[in-house]
Amino acid sequence: MRVKCVLCDEIHTIENETLLAKRLRNRPIHTFMCNRCQERIEQRTKERLASGKFKLYRDKQLEEEW
Repeated sequence: MRVKCVLCDEIHTIENETLLAKRLRNRPIHTFMCNRCQERIEQRTKERLASGKFKLYRDKQLEEEW
């Protein structure tokens, strides 16, 4: 299966039987990002977190009282 990276527009080939290929075929909302772009985003996010000027907003966990 040929897929195109969302960020760098490079075309990659993945096996048809993999879980990623199945997700891309069955759910059009899923997008493909190559390993190089994924690592780059991960590295830069960690750098921003370390700088102290970046906040990662996460959903607030609501505690249920039973």
